[in-house]
Amino acid sequence: MRIGRVLTADGPRHVRAEGDRLVPIEDPYAAYAAGRSPADDGEAVAGELLAPAVPVVVIGVAQNGPEHHSPVQAWLKSPRTVTPSGTAVSLRRDAGTAVAEGEIAVVIGKATLGLTAHNAHEYVLGVTAVNDLSSPDRAEWDPRNFESKSGDGYTPLGPWIDTDADIDDVTLTLEIDGSIVAETDSRELPMAIRDCLAYIAAWSPLGPGDIVMTGAPHSQARVLPGQTVTVTVSGVTLVTPLV
Repeated sequence: MRIGRVLTADGPRHVRAEGDRLVPIEDPYAAYAAGRSPADDGEAVAGELLAPAVPVVVIGVAQNGPEHHSPVQAWLKSPRTVTPSGTAVSLRRDAGTAVAEGEIAVVIGKATLGLTAHNAHEYVLGVTAVNDLSSPDRAEWDPRNFESKSGDGYTPLGPWIDTDADIDDVTLTLEIDGSIVAETDSRELPMAIRDCLAYIAAWSPLGPGDIVMTGAPHSQARVLPGQTVTVTVSGVTLVTPLV
């Protein structure tokens, strides 16, 4: 199932994709906690697609790319930087080089108490696409990634959560202006997604709707204003025009 959120005349609603139709559904996190798929909740609706989750916590996994030899570490990114697919993002002009990092985003389905590497998939609602926009030149002064990752709109997310994805085998493609610059998958991550989740859950609780960005396995590129970044994860395509 592909789950999203849409802004209707009555406010935001969770929906599932059925071809071109947007079918309202009940709270998918409550359904997930009950061990079932969310039930339909009304007739098809129309409206603007929003980011598919409203996280309280957004966690990035650092040093989970092939060029790193040190252990992975987690870091926090402001949930207020999350923005929907199709929304233009203004790159900072005061932070040096801008980089798009195409990543697999894991959407947590329920509280992570008891999560281990063995059972991590039992806590995941699904995966979606994320573009972890960054200003890496700031890392020289900012090892905690606060300045380098905090631009307005610097976490484009969505537009759908793929609930059928296998967290051990997720495809990832990064395109700039329609040209593919990276084709990779979760198996290229030095630390597997389930191990990342177990590491994070051992130190900090996560809950429904929270997001874990799992790292960039060869999937980053310098970007400039005027370009369009497309990240595709498990068939979910996220498009971000840059200005």
